[in-house]
Amino acid sequence: MPRPMTVSEKILARGAAREELRPGQIVEAKIDLALGNDITAPLAIKAFREELGGGKVFDQERVVLVPDHFTPNKDIASAEQAKIVRDFAREQGLVHYYEVGRMGVEHALLPELGLVGPGDLVIGADSHTCTYGGLGAFATGVGSTDLAAAMATGRLWFRVPETIRVECRGGFRRWVGGKDLALALVGRIGVDGARYAALEFAGEAARQLSVEGRLTVANMAIEAGAKAGIFPADDKTLSYLAVRTGRKFAPVLSDPGAEFARTVEIDCSALVPLVAKPHLPSNIAPASELAEIKIDQVVIGSCTNGRIEDLRLAAEVLRGRKTAPNVRLIVIPATQTVYRQALHEGLIEIFLEANAAVSTPTCGPCLGGHMGCLARGERAVATTNRNFVGRMGHPESEVYLAGPAVAAASAVAGRIASPEEVVSRD
Repeated sequence: MPRPMTVSEKILARGAAREELRPGQIVEAKIDLALGNDITAPLAIKAFREELGGGKVFDQERVVLVPDHFTPNKDIASAEQAKIVRDFAREQGLVHYYEVGRMGVEHALLPELGLVGPGDLVIGADSHTCTYGGLGAFATGVGSTDLAAAMATGRLWFRVPETIRVECRGGFRRWVGGKDLALALVGRIGVDGARYAALEFAGEAARQLSVEGRLTVANMAIEAGAKAGIFPADDKTLSYLAVRTGRKFAPVLSDPGAEFARTVEIDCSALVPLVAKPHLPSNIAPASELAEIKIDQVVIGSCTNGRIEDLRLAAEVLRGRKTAPNVRLIVIPATQTVYRQALHEGLIEIFLEANAAVSTPTCGPCLGGHMGCLARGERAVATTNRNFVGRMGHPESEVYLAGPAVAAASAVAGRIASPEEVVSRD
């Protein structure tokens, strides 16, 4: 009898055509999807051509390229980067190539298109590829040379990670959601607390989260050093995918008796809206304790919190209110579909009435690219996933991470604020 295995071990075992695997083993596994963007794909394309002999990719439907970081192109250099990706996609006849006007931030776009799902083994040359674990996939970031190898062969080597179980108990209060759970976890175990491990989420609160909320949590697994973050698929997952793809999925669940490195328990009923202070995602504090911190900018969007649920939450706080005169509010729907839905629901009108700037989908300010770089001494509240030194602009600027409700409330208050404080004013 094979040993009982975790979700991650099962997915890697399937890819490696092995009956069982153990943490620490190194295997070569068949991948289901390989992803690159306008920063990482050009390097992979160069290696594909010069070091691997060029030729055709292993599967025109399983290599996905999405220029999203510096697009729409902010300068000549970014335009040249995007052209390399565009030309390669056309040359290879890639089915899944998405750019300006037809695109989105990659880690929001692929789930929306139904390109990833339970049991898939996905690699991407971007650290936040772990997002797809919200759908029950084993998804992880790799370097550009690994992406080149995967594009050529459809295979890649992996060291089987140990799995940490995250038991999410209770339920969520008003204004508290996936971002707060992610920040609470990173704050609890630290930015290297799950180094090269897979985080597997379980418990009542994990099941209570919407699929979009799960994608937010899985997105930030890398901020704890994890190789992957996985929510075992359930009926919510299958319903989400059923309207997006004709593929049939079977949830992959951990076996009874599967070995976990340890269990981390989080009482989600005790969570409040949280903020990560500079310059680490683990440096957390309740939003209510940071009211003295004045801000210059708020960014609502990114692969972490730019989905329609996030925009609805922000709009709920902003409806009938104005952004503080000293604050620049930038709202970036994560995909064109999210943008269109927000438009039809009247959310864009709410943002514009609040004096926000609404952008076409782009990673933009998240990595200090464009559409909202910070100057020396400026502070921002952002729904993004990292707040390292210089992450959003000048090395002497500061980024505070929060969920969309806190971000919207802070835009209104002109300082860090909890949503209860702003909404209860009326």
